[in-house]
Amino acid sequence: MERSIVIGRGKRSTVRCHRSDGQKGFTLLELIIAMFIMIILLSIAIPTYQRSVRNAREIVLKENLFQIRRAIDQFAGDKGKLPASVDSLVEEKYLREKPIDPITETAEWDEIQGEDPNSPDGEQGLVNVKSMAPGEDLNGVSFSEY
Repeated sequence: MERSIVIGRGKRSTVRCHRSDGQKGFTLLELIIAMFIMIILLSIAIPTYQRSVRNAREIVLKENLFQIRRAIDQFAGDKGKLPASVDSLVEEKYLREKPIDPITETAEWDEIQGEDPNSPDGEQGLVNVKSMAPGEDLNGVSFSEY
């Protein structure tokens, strides 16, 4: 908005006036509204993200257990006896490295020992591996039952 002002003897000068609604920047109300919108979006996004991370950890746990159990079967088929532990599977190159339990984030497993059916002397060996993680998955199944 411009105004003409007469200064002295007939000279005109143009003065620019700034109104508050023409200023650059945001008002406090606009910032508060933007913050509330961000809070609402985050309150929806964060639980969805956490649920997808937990679901991914459960899938990785199932896959790690499947791979260890498969390695036990392959070891028993090749060697004619059960392995002594998960570490022996790694030493014999049936596993590249000892898998990590993604729930507990450790490489410790509940190694279930049992009688070796291939052994004539009734020796013991690793028959199964389970997770040591406490709690349940999203479907209510205990991690130790995988």
